[in-house]
Amino acid sequence: MVSERTLRLVSAAIAVAGIGVAIYITIADSGGGAPVCLAGGHGCQTVADSHYSHLLGVNVSIFGIAGYVLLLASALVPGDTGRFAGLLMALAGFGFSAYLTYLELFVIDAVCQWCVFSAVLMTVLFAVNAIRMVRYVGTPA
Repeated sequence: MVSERTLRLVSAAIAVAGIGVAIYITIADSGGGAPVCLAGGHGCQTVADSHYSHLLGVNVSIFGIAGYVLLLASALVPGDTGRFAGLLMALAGFGFSAYLTYLELFVIDAVCQWCVFSAVLMTVLFAVNAIRMVRYVGTPA
């Protein structure tokens, strides 16, 4: 059985990776461009140019940075408070990522590999936080 400490460390490491991805997307957008698609193509540019890449005038990657930072913080908080906060934020992030992925596939008709990578990270964070909550809820910190 995986210890809660290990789950917290894994969650923190994934959150740091997510922060890096979201910062990269933010920097690319702030320079008036788009993230570079390492696999080639123009999917990242198409997604970045769509009006769905901004919410209330703010690039959605900024919300990603905030979400990943909060998930990192929850990984550092022991006990049920950190477990519940991590699960709640990971669920929200997973839902938002699923919505953005739907938009890429069925509305924008383009896929940004950085967005997919972020969605995968958020999915794994949701799974790790769910395991942490289910296995350790009610146990001492």
